[in-house]
Amino acid sequence: MSDLPTEQLNHATLEFGRAWLALAIALALHVADEALTDFLAVYNPTVLTIRARLPWIPLPTFSFRVWIVGLAAGITLLFLLSPLAFHGSRRIVLVAVPLSLLMISNGLGHIGASILKRRFMPGVYSSPFLIAASVLVLVYALRLL
Repeated sequence: MSDLPTEQLNHATLEFGRAWLALAIALALHVADEALTDFLAVYNPTVLTIRARLPWIPLPTFSFRVWIVGLAAGITLLFLLSPLAFHGSRRIVLVAVPLSLLMISNGLGHIGASILKRRFMPGVYSSPFLIAASVLVLVYALRLL
């Protein structure tokens, strides 16, 4: 897994677990931010426009119920997997790398859209927290690889 000495490995594993929890909390905050600022009112019409121009891209639209239940399940799963993160499970560390990159992209997307549209887009308020937590997860995951 890692060539770190045992004491450093234990510290890195603890920090990874903390970062994993921070990401779960940041994602929960982000979803709440999106829900409170009517994210789907922007997302669904955007997807329909993209589908009209590029019908081969399989982007889904969502009802609020399906969207919020799916995200709540994902966040719950992150919290349920946190004991594995605190133990430095290789599988969780491997999952953490693409997950953190996806969440960094998500946060940057909200910020980029806000700059492009010249207004605060849904989800932008919590994006810095999502990005910061994701960078921490990525850094600690890479240390454990």
